[in-house]
Parts: sequence; structure tokens; C-alpha cells
Amino acid sequence: MPINPELDMLFERAAAWKKEMQLLRRIILSAIGPQVQEERKWGWPCYTWQGKNIVLIHTFKSYCALLFFKGALLKDPHHLLVQQTAHVQAARQMRFRSAEEIERLAPLISSYIQQAVEVEKSGIQVKLRPIEQYPVPEEFQQKLNEDPQLKQAFESLTPGRRKAYLLYFAAPKQSKTRIARIEKYIPQILQGRGLQD
Repeated sequence: MPINPELDMLFERAAAWKKEMQLLRRIILSAIGPQVQEERKWGWPCYTWQGKNIVLIHTFKSYCALLFFKGALLKDPHHLLVQQTAHVQAARQMRFRSAEEIERLAPLISSYIQQAVEVEKSGIQVKLRPIEQYPVPEEFQQKLNEDPQLKQAFESLTPGRRKAYLLYFAAPKQSKTRIARIEKYIPQILQGRGLQD
């Protein structure tokens, strides 16, 4: 697969984890076939097959990572994949803290990447938890019961947008904080917009 020259600057200008990102890029490019594309998505190098995301390189303060979009479907005999939070269903991260670690694990990283490409080509999908299984915070349920227009607008949102709201509204421990969040986002829900729109 040819290098996408548009991403060269991204790799060259990386403030932190530059060497690690360049190593991961090299491993990915040597592991995958010519049908896979190197693109920039969400500000990061992303590798896609027929427009479908396979793996993304991204960095955090304490580590550099590969994000496998369907990581939950990958065989992980070496226990290298991490589920970021309990709410992440499909994606899994492979985290690195040094270039030496990446070099040592290069053959394994390559095999996981090849497996991820094959999973995508097979068309297998991660079975996601239905939105109905996410609890609706009591304060939000009360608002939905009181306002049919709000209820209809919320139910018209995509499952992903509904899930994001439910998780965000349920996160605070104090009821007054949950109510404040709900009140703030009611106009956005009524406009058919998601939490991050």
C-alpha cells in the first residue's frame, strides 16, 4: 500500500510519540494489502478498506495506541487489546509506552492488523447492546413523561445519539447535576442533534 503523502506532515510534526507513531505506520503499511487506504480521520491516521475503518493511530498523554474499530471480534491470545471503558462495545486499543516495546511486538502487531482486515472483509458485525438496555435516569424519564414533544424528539434520534445522552445524563452522582445536564441539552434534543453535534 502506498504512503499517503498528505499524512507525512502529521507524522513529522507529532509533538509527542513521534517515533512510536512512525513505527506503527511502518508496521501497518507493511502488514496490509494495496486495497487498504491511509486517510486522516478525527485528526489521526486511519486505515480503511472500502470506506470502512479498520485501525487508527492515536496518542494520549501516557501512551500511544492503535484503535481497532472491531477489536471485540479479534482473537487476542496475547492479551494485548484493552477495552477503554465498560461502555465501549466494539473498539479495542493496543497501547504502547515506548518505541522499543513496539519494535519488540512488531510481528504480533502485524498479525492483529492482518486479522482486523480479514474481519472487515468478512462483513462480520459486532453485536451491539440494544439502546433499550441502557437505563434512563429517573430525572430524564420524568422530563420525557411531562413533555411528549421531547419524548418524540429523543426517540427519533439515532441509537448512538440516544446512548450518548443516556450515559452523559446518568454519569453524575448528584441529582441536581443530572438535572442541570438534562436542562442544558433539551433544546439540542428538540433540534434532533446529538450530544457532540
